[in-house]
Amino acid sequence: MFADAARIAGYWACDGELDPRPVLEQVWAANRQVYLPVLAEGSLLYFAPYQPGAPLRRNRFQIPEPEVAPAEFLRPSQLDLVLAPLVAFDAAGTRLGMGGGFYDRSFAFLREEPRGGQRPRLLGLAYEFQKVTELIRQPWDVPLDAAVTETALYDFSGPGVREGS
Repeated sequence: MFADAARIAGYWACDGELDPRPVLEQVWAANRQVYLPVLAEGSLLYFAPYQPGAPLRRNRFQIPEPEVAPAEFLRPSQLDLVLAPLVAFDAAGTRLGMGGGFYDRSFAFLREEPRGGQRPRLLGLAYEFQKVTELIRQPWDVPLDAAVTETALYDFSGPGVREGS
């Protein structure tokens, strides 16, 4: 999932979310581009390029976003890999976010077509205690391809769930 990804979206950790910075540092070390979400009209996300130390501005939720021209934004479909924050996830790849629906709306196109080799891949970042037995998947929910915690990788992309460290 990571090996062939050139455009990787992270996020700015808030409210106890797992901090993706250690992963993003590896992305930068591999000379790949990191993008962070930017709130757009219609409660959608676009993704702006970000390098460490680049200027940031706070959005309406006080979450830092890259301060770049909109012409530099990518649409969600232009990404290869998305590191997605979450509150909880289950063994089927159902993701529970903070409740705003930004990721589900922005990546709804992934729900509408067979996934196959389609990009981007969605990788949830979580603590092991955030794994729950079952979440009720709503029609608008976009499932994860995988989730990684401090102890395991959960792969939801095949016929069965594979767990491994």
